[in-house]
Amino acid sequence: MTAGRDTATPLPPRSASGAWLRRYLPITSTTHMRHVISLLIENESGALSRVSGLFSARGYNIESLTVAPTEEASVSRMTIITSGSDEIVEQITKQLNKLIEVVKVVDLSESAHIERELMLVKVRATGKDRDEMKRLSDIFRGRIIDVTESTYVIELTGTQAKLDSFVGAIDPALILETVRSGICGVGRGDRVLKV
Repeated sequence: MTAGRDTATPLPPRSASGAWLRRYLPITSTTHMRHVISLLIENESGALSRVSGLFSARGYNIESLTVAPTEEASVSRMTIITSGSDEIVEQITKQLNKLIEVVKVVDLSESAHIERELMLVKVRATGKDRDEMKRLSDIFRGRIIDVTESTYVIELTGTQAKLDSFVGAIDPALILETVRSGICGVGRGDRVLKV
């Protein structure tokens, strides 16, 4: 062996799939990923508390939770954002399916899906800040839905990242109040969550 010469096996040419990298880097299934779990639940009193109780009893965190009736009055759709390994999310899904009120559970993160969140931001809008808030609202495709002499209420809809970027672009001293709806999601294409 000559000094300074690397005798390690050379890496194969990189492919677009990244399969070559998986052979050299151990990628474990304990990687925590963000999951969008959508479920249909019977519209009964206590159903929401049983679902949230399932999460808290097992130490799972709910990052976002939205619930609203569907086109069928007796059924509500719930969208839960949580983080965990695939095994943890699979366990959550199995536990949710055991609840009597739960009609159907789908992890939207398993395939292409669309997610949106609504945010209302009340900002101080006086002097030069008034024009700046209008400009930022236009850049992020928001709408000013309430105007007073000293404030604007701006409505934005988009991905969580877009809303976070908007808040980050505003001087924190100008933000008076922020309200976010939580994330709603739906599968793309022919994928449908229905009874």
